[in-house]
Amino acid sequence: MSTISKKICLFGDFGVGKTSLIRQFVECQFSDEYLSTVGVKLSRKSVEIFTKDLYDGQSLQLIIWDIEGSTKFKAVAKNYFQGSKGAVIVGDVTQPETLNHLQDHIQSFLAVNPKSYIVVALNKSDMIAGEYLEKMRQMYQFSEQNNVLNTYLTSAKTGKHVDEIFKTLATRLI
Repeated sequence: MSTISKKICLFGDFGVGKTSLIRQFVECQFSDEYLSTVGVKLSRKSVEIFTKDLYDGQSLQLIIWDIEGSTKFKAVAKNYFQGSKGAVIVGDVTQPETLNHLQDHIQSFLAVNPKSYIVVALNKSDMIAGEYLEKMRQMYQFSEQNNVLNTYLTSAKTGKHVDEIFKTLATRLI
């Protein structure tokens, strides 16, 4: 089984849980301690992808660029998007203003990488009552846009859908 590497970007507004999602995915850990990312932080994780066309599977190493969420950083962030094959764009369900910025983040990323794929993560879903969550997911479903694969309700704390967002993206990148 061969291994290929693909760059993906993970970004969204300040404080939405981007670094926590990566930490849960890469290290299977969560910490309540807040760590602000300055600039960009790189993480790597290999995932095994099996499809009907790949009987033996394919190993894909994701090189994940965790990009700072500061609004002052927005202009520089586009430079970090260069060469990315995919993105996870994160909003925080407890901060509605971060969800209102998701479409802008999608457009910013696709302006640099028009043929790349995106997964949207509505994070901190463990902090909202269940009856509201599906409505939120439907409100922020961007699948009518060709490059947006799906929107997931995630929780870095519980691990809900964390592996799934990355595996959905990885499967499409093969």
